[in-house]
Amino acid sequence: MSDLDHYIEKRSSQDAEFIKDFAEGYETLKLGVLLRQAREKAGLTQEEVAQQIGAPASTVSKIENHAEDVRLALIRRYAEALGKNVYISVT
Repeated sequence: MSDLDHYIEKRSSQDAEFIKDFAEGYETLKLGVLLRQAREKAGLTQEEVAQQIGAPASTVSKIENHAEDVRLALIRRYAEALGKNVYISVT
């Protein structure tokens, strides 16, 4: 079971409102979790990523925890700091 699956299971059992709004917010949550996992895999702290993208560490935390209000350009800079690319698909 992935970290994301564990998180969903835990939140669902603790918060009835979470599951109600889950489908709507799933993609945002998934993006933040994927970015955090990529940062951790790269061996970087939030502070190190923040320095590389020229933003405060609180911005990196916001990206990882509340990605719904983050601009695409900032997500791209975050990914570049990790040596990654961002791909968007509209289907």
